[in-house]
Amino acid sequence: GLDLVGPHEVLVRIEEAECLLAGSSLEPVASSGGLRFVPDHTFAGCPSLDVLVVPGGPGQGAAMDDRELISFLAERAAQAAWTAGVCTGALLLAQAGVLRGRRATTHWLAMRELERLGARPVRARVARDGTTITGAGVSAGIDLALWLVDLLAGSEEAQRIQLAIEYDPQPPYDSGRPEKAPPHIVEGLRQRSRFSQEGA
Repeated sequence: GLDLVGPHEVLVRIEEAECLLAGSSLEPVASSGGLRFVPDHTFAGCPSLDVLVVPGGPGQGAAMDDRELISFLAERAAQAAWTAGVCTGALLLAQAGVLRGRRATTHWLAMRELERLGARPVRARVARDGTTITGAGVSAGIDLALWLVDLLAGSEEAQRIQLAIEYDPQPPYDSGRPEKAPPHIVEGLRQRSRFSQEGA
């Protein structure tokens, strides 16, 4: 849910911005944590977009095989001024051919999959290549959205929004990257990941 909610909370604060949710139908979509999102438009009925933001999440595996979704992403990314992928949303963009040959990032467990899909993976919180921007794991969506605000409305607007949401992370542990976390925690997450077969 944070893949979507984090960027939305930032982007909706841009003056005169309109944020829309698109889906295969207008039926609510549940996140892995139980949050329900109601699309404003179907893929077929979605108006033109200046910015396309694609969240990831546990349902991303099935989404990779969804031809309607992948076609929508390819078509809309070609028309949008900016295209962004949060966490494993970058894999969906890569599947749609949007990241082929481009520098991109995603969740650390999915980096090899990103490379397999034709992107040039970089270990960064946010990676920009031309008109595409990708964010690492789930919480990086907030950072990515602030980058977008800077590109769309300038640095002062980005700083205003950062202050408005009081985004100044100070987590109790410095375990937000695999190279910083205790090895047994890293290994435990690897074992539970669907990407573990690829050795991410």
